[in-house]
Amino acid sequence: MTLRFYDTASAEVRNFVPLVEGKVSLYYCGATVQGMPHVGHIRSAIAFDQLTRWLQYRGLRVTVVRNVTDIDDKILAKSEASFAPDFSPEEGEVAREEWWALAYRYEREFLKAYDTLGVSRPTYEPRATGHIPEMHALIQQLIDRGHAYPALDDSGDVYFDVRSWDRYGALTRQNINDMQAAPDADPRGKKDPRDFALWKGSKEGEPATASWASPWGAGRPGWHLECSAMVTKYLGTAFDIHGGGLDLRFPHHENEMAQSQAAGHPFANFWMHNGMVTYQGEKMSKSIGNTISPAEMLELAPPRVVRYYLGQAHYRSVLDYRPTSLQEAAAAVERIDGFLAKAASRFGGDAGIAHGNHGQSAGIDAFCEAMDDDLNVPRALAALHETVRAGNTALAEGDDVAARDAMHAVALMTDVLGLNAVAGSAAVSTREAEALEVLVEAQLSARAAARAEKDWTASDAIRDTLNQAGVVVEDGPDGATWSLKRD
Repeated sequence: MTLRFYDTASAEVRNFVPLVEGKVSLYYCGATVQGMPHVGHIRSAIAFDQLTRWLQYRGLRVTVVRNVTDIDDKILAKSEASFAPDFSPEEGEVAREEWWALAYRYEREFLKAYDTLGVSRPTYEPRATGHIPEMHALIQQLIDRGHAYPALDDSGDVYFDVRSWDRYGALTRQNINDMQAAPDADPRGKKDPRDFALWKGSKEGEPATASWASPWGAGRPGWHLECSAMVTKYLGTAFDIHGGGLDLRFPHHENEMAQSQAAGHPFANFWMHNGMVTYQGEKMSKSIGNTISPAEMLELAPPRVVRYYLGQAHYRSVLDYRPTSLQEAAAAVERIDGFLAKAASRFGGDAGIAHGNHGQSAGIDAFCEAMDDDLNVPRALAALHETVRAGNTALAEGDDVAARDAMHAVALMTDVLGLNAVAGSAAVSTREAEALEVLVEAQLSARAAARAEKDWTASDAIRDTLNQAGVVVEDGPDGATWSLKRD
């Protein structure tokens, strides 16, 4: 087994060796809870959930930290707007809502979306507002090492001095002279317009609840500082993987890496970034009306289908949404579930991976090879669907050994991809499957007797009743077979 992942910092696929044998420390950027989750948020969470599940399958103990940014300029701005006399709320917004209530409400919406789509809960999910002392300590370290300074205009801001760190721009391979000014604070207090805020002094009109005392004056943390403080608090100054969406590479992750390494921390061994989601080849934009939200997807398709769609592309590639995307994903899920249902009915039990020797399946070998190779989910899904085809052939030919092996292999692969973790998608228990099989087989026997007597009315009535109950009957040369309809 050789795990290989693409590292953004080195721009190459490298062998992955945990810093601590048998353990993996993973941090990925969670939500800035200033609005409803969008499709990019959920795609990122599914990508890193797939990574976590694969590392666990490979026998590694994974500690996952996913932050919540619950204090931010956009959160404060949206809260302030809700108090305006002419406030016109969009869907889900609340009039006269304090910033902390707004943040917590949207945090719950993110959690609901994650749970609905089978994203595993992280080991820990820290909030930025709970780690102010750690942020103060990191700022002081940077000041002491000559990489940060209080604002020159007595505003109470503290800035990272990008010119003091000769590796600034290394993550995204940019020349500092080509970079635009950091837009996070008034540039008049900066030595260089590109210097970014570590601490933001309180401004007139801002709520007192959004301010904490500090050695540099009352204020609140800068966005980039929050993640550096939280990840080192829980995973240490050196950890295995830092992840997030491609849009976070600059400035967020660039600034995280600079301030952390300038403080003397080795920081992340690997940087992994998932690609964006487009709409028919174009960037999604509310202004031109080509967006689709996770909630809208869930109105069009069951959660399992939505998860399949959002997780089917290579994590580093662009995932393009088209009007037929969910239909195509539904057809793929239907093929998988149709085979598992037929196999379960044949063998009188569920398709749980605890039964049988799934390691004998060639599909498992191909699946593992693909996942080890920079989490290549498209190749892994090809192995999954090839195993489904082989399993259906084995069922048709009466090769129970091959069919059972395929059943367990498919169940294992769908479990690793998180498709069995989606709400409402749990496999039917053994007792339930056996009871269902007895009842359906009794109906099929009665139908066979009716057909033998050429009583087509009774035969059709039995078939229609089973169909209404969600049981699909297929007639073949060896008699009738049945399977369960899938959502």
